[in-house]
Amino acid sequence: MRKIYTPASAAAEALEAIKLLEGRWKLIILFHLFDGKVQRYSDFEKLIPGISQKMLAQQLRKLETDGIVHRTVYPQVPPKVEYRLTEWGQALCPALDALLNWAEQKGPLGEHT
Repeated sequence: MRKIYTPASAAAEALEAIKLLEGRWKLIILFHLFDGKVQRYSDFEKLIPGISQKMLAQQLRKLETDGIVHRTVYPQVPPKVEYRLTEWGQALCPALDALLNWAEQKGPLGEHT
C-alpha cells in the first residue's frame, strides 16, 4: 500500500531523495550506468573529463553506500572492479526522464511554453 503524504511530509521526503543525488558528479555517473550498463573505474575516468580520481572514488562510494550502485570486485591482478546500478538505482531512470521532459517544457529566457 502506498504511503499517504501531507504536503509537509511529501516535501521533506522529496528533499531527502534529492539529497541522495546531490553533488556535481552523481547524476553524470548515474546516466552512464542507466539501461543496465556496467562501467569500470577507468571507464568513468574517460567518460567524465574533469573529475578527479579522489572525487570519483568518493561519489561512487557514496552511491554504493546509499544502495544506488553495486560494486563488484573480481579477485585478479590487477584488480578488476565494475559498477552497475542496483534495481533500486535503475528505478531512477523513469524519474530522471520525467525530469528531463519537464525541463524541456521551459521556453527560452525562462518563459514557459
